Amino acid sequence: MIILGIDPGYAILGYGIIDARGTSLSALEYGIIKTGDEYSFPERLEKLYSAVRELAKTYRIDHAAFEELFFCRNSATAIQVGAGRGVAILAIQQLGLPMYEYTPMQIKLAVTGNGHADKKQVQRMVKILLGLDCIPRPDDAADALGAALCHANTSGPCRNDFIIK
Repeated sequence: MIILGIDPGYAILGYGIIDARGTSLSALEYGIIKTGDEYSFPERLEKLYSAVRELAKTYRIDHAAFEELFFCRNSATAIQVGAGRGVAILAIQQLGLPMYEYTPMQIKLAVTGNGHADKKQVQRMVKILLGLDCIPRPDDAADALGAALCHANTSGPCRNDFIIK
């Protein structure tokens, strides 16, 4: 199964694509989609949409796994990131692919065995689980790979609990 993990963002959206066959896991590609201030709000959203759609088509993904958004303070940032998440969901939906969403705690638990693991622990385990030479950078890409790994480790009927509806 080819899984596209997404760490939603507006200025920076992290992505990670893994191949999960049985107990074998490998990273196919990971990185970030960056939108700069030189673009208008609609242009930035279009760039995110087009890039996510192209990744999904190029790698012929089977499922997409999103990290759930969490914001405490800045509502303006939350709205922008929510818009970025929305166009990523739209890109996947228009391809007719199933989407799932996991909380940061669920991702940490699936990747490290500890739902309260710190960022460095998660990054080290992503590196180990995918057999990478180094910790994936930037952090947004590592987070997206973590979401994909979490989805790969979630199977059976309980996977349906995480479908984005």
